[in-house]
Amino acid sequence: MSRASQLFFRFLDILLALLIASMALMVFVNVVMRYTMNSGFPLSDELSRFAFVWLTFIGAVVVYHHRQHMGMETVVAQFGDRGRLVLMGISDLMILGCAGVLTHGTWKQLPINASMSAPVSGLSMAWVYGIGLFTGAGIILITLERLFRLATGRITTAELRGFGGEMEDLYDSPAKSLKAGERGE
Repeated sequence: MSRASQLFFRFLDILLALLIASMALMVFVNVVMRYTMNSGFPLSDELSRFAFVWLTFIGAVVVYHHRQHMGMETVVAQFGDRGRLVLMGISDLMILGCAGVLTHGTWKQLPINASMSAPVSGLSMAWVYGIGLFTGAGIILITLERLFRLATGRITTAELRGFGGEMEDLYDSPAKSLKAGERGE
């Protein structure tokens, strides 16, 4: 992975941490205010909801990049290397199609969202739901890179095993790899 890519995903990790911290703080302050003073900040309710939307969509790109999304590893584990390569290609093509639909749909919906404002902050709803463009484009780019490596034979053995549910230790310790359904203790 290139240095720029590493920095970008590190930035996204920090952004996710800031979003969840701000969400927790806004909700906590509102709970305390409602309990102690029978009032709250409507702006914090709205902004915490928006932060949750962004957290979910940005998190989807980060999880997809790290191959930590849900999969059908029990089925894929039944195949050999060649079968896994074929299934990986089919899977990536399906993901590419779904991400394309997400991106296209968000693009088509953007003018409608831009014409609406949030009730409390007055923020254009395009800023809230426009994150679908980032998510769709991010997943498309990651998938295209994976398909290129698949077509040129640059998929590593570890990636192929991981696709079948045989996870390598995240910290590169000498522990054994786990198969789908096993727990390391």
